[in-house]
Amino acid sequence: MPVKATPSFPCPPAASGDRIASVRFQSTWTVFWVAFLVRVLYLTLAHTYHIRTGQDHFEFGYEMGRIAQALATGYGYADPFIGHTGPTTWVPPLYPLLLAGVFKIFGVYTLRSAWVILTINSFFSALTTLTTYEIASRCFNRRVALWSAWIWALYPAAMQYAVRWVWDMTLSTFLLTCILVLALRMRRIGEIPGDTTAANDFPVGDGRTLRRWLIFGVLWGLLALSNPSLLLFLPACGLWVIRGTRHFGKQIAFASVAALVFILCISPWVLRNAMVFHRFIPMRANFGAELYLGNGPGAMGFLMEYNHPYEAPDQLRLYKRMGEVAYAQMRGRLAWNYIRSDPGLFVRNSINRLYFFWISVPHPTGDAWYIEPVRVANFAFASLAGIFGLALALKRRVPAAWLFAWAFALLPLIYYFVTVHARFRDPLEPIIAILAVYLFQSAERQPLSRSAS
Repeated sequence: MPVKATPSFPCPPAASGDRIASVRFQSTWTVFWVAFLVRVLYLTLAHTYHIRTGQDHFEFGYEMGRIAQALATGYGYADPFIGHTGPTTWVPPLYPLLLAGVFKIFGVYTLRSAWVILTINSFFSALTTLTTYEIASRCFNRRVALWSAWIWALYPAAMQYAVRWVWDMTLSTFLLTCILVLALRMRRIGEIPGDTTAANDFPVGDGRTLRRWLIFGVLWGLLALSNPSLLLFLPACGLWVIRGTRHFGKQIAFASVAALVFILCISPWVLRNAMVFHRFIPMRANFGAELYLGNGPGAMGFLMEYNHPYEAPDQLRLYKRMGEVAYAQMRGRLAWNYIRSDPGLFVRNSINRLYFFWISVPHPTGDAWYIEPVRVANFAFASLAGIFGLALALKRRVPAAWLFAWAFALLPLIYYFVTVHARFRDPLEPIIAILAVYLFQSAERQPLSRSAS
């Protein structure tokens, strides 16, 4: 009986059993439930929902918590700091609206509300194990996928923002990984042509369907309303999805529809800002204030919180008197004047911020002397392993390696020039984990080369 020639197409570099499981993307729900339960048990038993009540509960969500309180008590989208300071665009609306819903049901700044919102954070963080698994499974193999998912499920640094921070990190990270999964499905990375069981039973052919482009627009719209700083990655991601299509005109039309959907998603927020502030404010109006806090007199590369309206009474009074937009513009002008007067300092601070983003932001707490070196070593080790894993993936022409490279280049970019915090890297952490696992697995055995992305 003649042997049928094996077709040449991308497939995961794994044993046959792993390849079948990888291509069909069998969901690791066990990992999800373990991740979710571990987080909920920790926040419950460690009482991390007992948030400090100083400054009128400001540490319960900071600006987002204050806005959620205003929403829940009838003041509208306003008051990001202590007291009633008027309408705001200081932070985007998605997470404050979620938090306001929790406040309406379980009480404003109550222990029940804190437990519920941290449990919701834990849910998003646990869901990220599933998206992490699929990203790794499509680009590498089932072994890399399982290790990456379990690391995300159980590694303490991966769960800290779920169980301790009332902020948008877990939601934004989950949304970004959903976008990456969708982009891989649209390019059909990791699928075997002719296998209709892969990727939710979509038929053979171009995966860049109109339906998926619509979802692409919705997901980016939600991410913009959660963390607009990540929008720098949108053009590169969209162009990567279109790349290599045989129907360029059709895909441009689909991408244009996705762009329209994106605009429709953010338009209620933009219209609200125009009606309240009588000017076009696409996402946030506080850039000038943040730029000054990262680059004003005395700046050394990270945020000068002591000069922030929530810590400096004189700045809060000035903020109230001038109004948010005028205050931010004034601070922005001061920042640009200071940058122009000493551009060398701005460059040095930007280099410091790049170093902080990848190696570790100094931790200004009274931890024991041995904690900080361990924290820095852990943070830097993950960064270097992820970067070396990315370099190896680019060298071996792993599918989507260039998509990951653009994410590494663009997602942190604005932070290098404004301010930096360890939490800003959270959306990149699942990709870092995947690439780090790929690097160490590659040290054990030589994987087959795969087709170019």
